[in-house]
This record gives sequence, C-alpha cells and structure tokens, in this order.
Amino acid sequence: MVYKAFRTKLKLNDHQATLMAKHAGYARKVFNWGLRLWMLADREGLKPNLNSIKKVFTNHVKPQYPWMSELSSRVYQYAFINLGDAFKRCFTGISKYPKFKKKGYHDSFTLDNCGKPIRLSGTRHKLPFVGWVSTLEAIPESLVKKVTISRQAGDWYMSFFVETTPEITPKCREIIGVDLGINNLATCSDGTNFSNPKAYKSAAKKLARLQRHLSRKIKGSKNWYKCLLKVQRLHRRVANIRRDTIHKLTTFLAKNHSQVVIEDLNVSGMLRNHRLAGSIADASFYEFRRQLDYKSSWYGSKLIIADRFYPSSQLCSNCGHRQKMPLNQRIFQCHNCGLVIDRDLNASLNLEKSSGCGDYTCGRGAADSPGRSKK
Repeated sequence: MVYKAFRTKLKLNDHQATLMAKHAGYARKVFNWGLRLWMLADREGLKPNLNSIKKVFTNHVKPQYPWMSELSSRVYQYAFINLGDAFKRCFTGISKYPKFKKKGYHDSFTLDNCGKPIRLSGTRHKLPFVGWVSTLEAIPESLVKKVTISRQAGDWYMSFFVETTPEITPKCREIIGVDLGINNLATCSDGTNFSNPKAYKSAAKKLARLQRHLSRKIKGSKNWYKCLLKVQRLHRRVANIRRDTIHKLTTFLAKNHSQVVIEDLNVSGMLRNHRLAGSIADASFYEFRRQLDYKSSWYGSKLIIADRFYPSSQLCSNCGHRQKMPLNQRIFQCHNCGLVIDRDLNASLNLEKSSGCGDYTCGRGAADSPGRSKK
C-alpha cells in the first residue's frame, strides 16, 4: 500500500472564511503558548513534558477563554501534536529549534472525526464541526482520517492523504538517464528535452515593482494588506508553475520507464554559487528528486541515484574517454574518437550506461510526455 496526498482549493462564503480564520488562530495560540511554557521550564532547569503542558492548558488555561469552547477541540489537540513533532525533529537534528507562529504566515489547522473516517466525494463535503464546504474541483470518493485546512494568499485549501494500491503501468523503455540543467530542466538519454519554464525569472520584474509599492505603504493599513495580497498571489503563481512542471515531468518518467537514473546533486553546495543560485533554486532540483522517489513506488519503477562524484559530463558516451569539461563549454568534443555531442545529452547517456552499479554508481529502490521535444 502507498499513500497519495491531495490538495484542493475551497470555495467559501464570508461566514465560513471567518470560521476557518478563527480555528487557525486557535491553533496558532495553543502552539505558541505551549512553546513559551516549554522554553520557560527549560530555562528554569526543569525537564518539560508535552503531556504535562497539555494538561495544564486543558485544566487551567482553556477555561479562562470562553471563545475556545465555541471551536473544535480537535484543533488544539493537533496543535500540541505538531509542537511535539517539531521538538522531535529538533532533537534528532532534522530541523532547528521551533519558532513562534505569526498571524498571516502559514495559517493552518487540522480536524478529524474522533476516530471515525471522513467521507469525501464530489464537490461538497461535510467536515467535522465546520459543516458543509465546497471545493472548486471534484474529489474521488475517499475515506480519510483527518484533513488539514491552510490559507495561502488569501485563499483556503484542504489537504488530506489516502491509502491506495500501487498502479503498475506498462513501460515503453527499460532504462533512461536524466541530466538536470538550468536552460533545459531535464535532458533524457533518448534525446528528449524538457524546457525550464523559469517561472521566477519571468515574474521578477513584476514582483520587484509590487514589492516596491508594498514598501511605500503604511504597514498594517488597508492599502498595505491589499498590496501584500498581490505579492503573495504572484509568489503563489510562480510556485504553481514550477510545481506543475515538475509533477508532469516526474509522472512521465516514473510511469513509462522501468529504471530512471539521475545524479546525486549537491544542491546546497551549488546554491553557494551566487551567480547561479537564483536559477538553481528556480529549477528545484531537490524537489524533482523527491517527487521521483515516491512516484517510482506508485508506478512500479525503480529510481537509481548515481554517485555524487560520477563524472557523467567528463566521459565520452561513445568510447569512455575522460577529459575536463568547463561549465561554459556546452558541446562535448571527444579528443579520442572525435564525437561531437551536446554536453547534457552526453551526460544523460553516461548515466543510462552507469545503471549497472559499477564503480561510480549506487542503486536504490524506489503516458504521454508533458510538452517534450526531440533533439
């Protein structure tokens, strides 16, 4: 069994949007209160415990705020769960120490049906305590344990995950090597190129203008909030274009190929190059790898990660001769056999040949093309 996550936009009236904002504020207040009490106890040399903090809130703090009883009690339960998960990630070294949440930034809350499944189907859904809500797109009939509602750029979204069986799709090719780049997002060993939309670069001038207007507004005023909403919506559009491109590309690769070979790129190290950092971040190399990793288990394919030091760009795909290749040299000309080939295509061919787990590689288990072009 595998898990699939869904996220869809909600269509709410003013009363429902206000109710969502109240629940998000409830979750934020509980999270910040628990974090503050944890920090005070830690400062006094005590050993804070999440269950003890939760009991103090339930017995002594919650009765002081009558408005909390008007909202779903599951919200503050999940707020403490999220706080506990944040500390677990901190203690294991995955993330930094938890920070206080700020109003208007990543507003969200989680609901469940007290152990009973929530039935979602079509465009109208009945959520616990919230009542009937509508979505802009139809959702297949699903039974979910919980739903998370979040706000982005003034709009509310509902997300959830369902448990499904893997869909083993027929493959049109056994092995394919994929080389990631900036001009072309992906170059495949079969000669297929996938262009990079460069969403952030395309919106940079408009974003700079809006941010300049925002800086001239009085912070907290109505005009400031209107301009802030325009900036947030433009950022959302950029993120959606980037996400849509990567989803289509990774789905195509996982569905139609038995083995997909990519490089283990040092993305954090590449971002230290300030001349290319913006373009590399806009291409989202790590997001491409993350999506391809879990989608390979969905469709019965295998993801192979080539070693970080595998010289895919320096080897000749015809004779195997190795030579230096500066970054500004986009055409590979072999000094041994005379092969002249595009640098990225040559690298993808080498990645395909390296799938046998030779000296440089290490393997790891893991339709139609979305707007592709042949070289």
